[in-house]
Amino acid sequence: MYRTMSYLLLTMTTLLHSACAPGKADDLYLVKQGQSAYVIVIPESATKAETKAAGIFQDYVQRISGVKLTVIPERQYKDQPAVFIGNTARTTGPEKIKGDGYFTGSKDKQLYIRGGSGQGVVYGVYHTLETYMGCRKDTKGPAVVPTSKDIRITGNIADLQEPAFLYRESYYPASTDAEYLSWHGLQRFEDLWGLWGHSFFKLIPPATYFKDHPEYYSLVNGKRQAQQLCLSNENVYALTVTWFKKAIADNPDAMYWSIAPEDGGGACTCDLCKKADAEEGGPQGSLIRFVNRVAAQFPEQRFTTLAYGYTAKAPLKTKPAGNVYIMLSTIDAFRQDPLSQTPSAAGFRKNLESWSAITGNLFIWDYTTQFTNYLAPFPDYNNLQPNLQYFAAHQVKGVFSQGSGETYGDMAEYNSYVQAALLWQPNADLKTVKAAFLKGYYGPAAPFIGQYLDALSNAVKSTRSTLDIYGNPIFNARDYLSPSLIDQYSTLLDKAEAAAGDQTPYLQHVYQTRLFLEYVVLQQSRFYGNEKYGYLQADGSVVPKWPARVNRFVEQCKAAGVTELSEGGLSPDAYAQEWQALFSRKWINSLALHAPVTLVNGYTPEYTPKKEATLTDGLFGGNDFTYNWLFTYGKDMIATIDMGSNKTIHTVQMNFLQDARHYIFNPTQLLIATSTDGINFKEAGVKDIPVPGEDFGVHILHYSFSLPATSARYLRVTAKCPVTLPDWRLVEGKKPALCCDEVSVE
Repeated sequence: MYRTMSYLLLTMTTLLHSACAPGKADDLYLVKQGQSAYVIVIPESATKAETKAAGIFQDYVQRISGVKLTVIPERQYKDQPAVFIGNTARTTGPEKIKGDGYFTGSKDKQLYIRGGSGQGVVYGVYHTLETYMGCRKDTKGPAVVPTSKDIRITGNIADLQEPAFLYRESYYPASTDAEYLSWHGLQRFEDLWGLWGHSFFKLIPPATYFKDHPEYYSLVNGKRQAQQLCLSNENVYALTVTWFKKAIADNPDAMYWSIAPEDGGGACTCDLCKKADAEEGGPQGSLIRFVNRVAAQFPEQRFTTLAYGYTAKAPLKTKPAGNVYIMLSTIDAFRQDPLSQTPSAAGFRKNLESWSAITGNLFIWDYTTQFTNYLAPFPDYNNLQPNLQYFAAHQVKGVFSQGSGETYGDMAEYNSYVQAALLWQPNADLKTVKAAFLKGYYGPAAPFIGQYLDALSNAVKSTRSTLDIYGNPIFNARDYLSPSLIDQYSTLLDKAEAAAGDQTPYLQHVYQTRLFLEYVVLQQSRFYGNEKYGYLQADGSVVPKWPARVNRFVEQCKAAGVTELSEGGLSPDAYAQEWQALFSRKWINSLALHAPVTLVNGYTPEYTPKKEATLTDGLFGGNDFTYNWLFTYGKDMIATIDMGSNKTIHTVQMNFLQDARHYIFNPTQLLIATSTDGINFKEAGVKDIPVPGEDFGVHILHYSFSLPATSARYLRVTAKCPVTLPDWRLVEGKKPALCCDEVSVE
């Protein structure tokens, strides 16, 4: 990442203090007029971190001034100007530094940088480079390094920085840059965990054991299924201990090891597991007892498990062992308000209080992105600080803040930067942190980007929007992502572009920020179809400019580092192919186009924004069940379509979605009936549909009925919902859903 000369000169003037600025008696001239008398001194038996820190400091001083300071062990030190890095005998500052904290101090024109445990001294060097020497690193890629023949640090410094949290992770693309992590005091689970996350099937893989030993796995609805482990089975315990003995020996530096259920339900209900769970108030009981038992075999190691889904509540009797850490999830909460206030987080708050009462080893797994649409604006920006302050107030020791991961998402650079600052110190001056990032990353466009962020946040409040991590820009088209508000946001970005002018880095960053609005416009155009804001003209043909617009968006996505548009979703190229399929799809002038629909059983409103009209709007749903599908949960879909007058019908066609991951299945039977008066219906066709075998793929199935020259005004479609989920997808508390789209009549 590069900056213009004007910015470099400003940085040099304000932070490096050029040779023209008057000095003070206690100023420390690390380099003066391209010369230096300083050496870098490290302890006699320097740690890896101390040696690394000295090398980083030496490198950046040379990049700034052209002067390479010599690094020497303390025994070679003579009475001369020095930068003491690490716990040397001549060090100064507080006697003890907390955890990954660090101290930067100056005294008698000597500079001291030392750290607590871990990478503290490395963090201290990067803090010194940014705070006192004008360097910056706002995102991944090369740091911004000003150049000057003078490096002057003014006055005496006594700067102690200690983190509020033991574990700090902000999961965005910048986290792939090791230096960015060290610069901002962040960590990665890959560096700390020997085994991370949902781990049951990494310990006891069903592909290896299920066929011969189904008893190792959970008993669900009276049948052993490879959904979770049976935690009361002695062989499961023995195999787990054996696995960890080898894994720990192979990776002795790992700080944490996860023992946690798979994502989803399916807790074991065998007699022994059921007994433990009854005593503990739920399946978290058998989990904590199992984790404690394994952890007892490895007292020097730290184990983590997930308080998530069916294990979210604290057990009634058993406390986590001293070397067991609980990672509590916030997944069920909406994000328009702080977690301490929003009603949707009431369960989380109760669980946090309960876990806090029985253990001091609490981590939080939090979420700051929309997993179904990584690029959609997700303005929870103003809640980042109150949420982290809330965690800190409840003695939480670590936070995994899950953003868009390694793919580019809404305000990824900004979120990562701000989260890093707040994970270190939740009470940091957010206004200052925000201003520093915007000025560094957007340059002269910064004021308008700040207004853009504020406009989004304010609109969420004024429209009483819901921010759902599994939401959709279509659902928000009625509130903070309405077309009129999108125009207002776009105007602010127009001003940002104008302010950036021809300064390429800043202008490019503004362009990337526009991606988020452009994504919303494209997605919403599928919803509007041939109406205003749609990608189709009134006659059903494609708006001429739309294919080029999609292609431009796709290329900008790839340039920005977008690898998938949703969790496990489409790549930019696959997204382009999806659009090509839409462009090539023949517009059907159905006899039922825009005909009113009456339903016997209600649709699920959060997934059916067009309501009953979904079935006759002329548009077709794709692989995403939240776009243009009539979603009916746990009941038959019985839809009556009124075509206004008697029509001669030849064929009736419709589509159903199968998406087992989201419990969406085909109907077991389809029935078609017609009527001329809307009262007396005559059966016109029936199809029985077999229950599918195990298949977690997403499929759209097409069904067609031939009705030779039938005259009718009303058409009734009855789709029988499966009574239960298939055996291979049984989950307690879940029912099958139906997704139907576009009943076409010709």
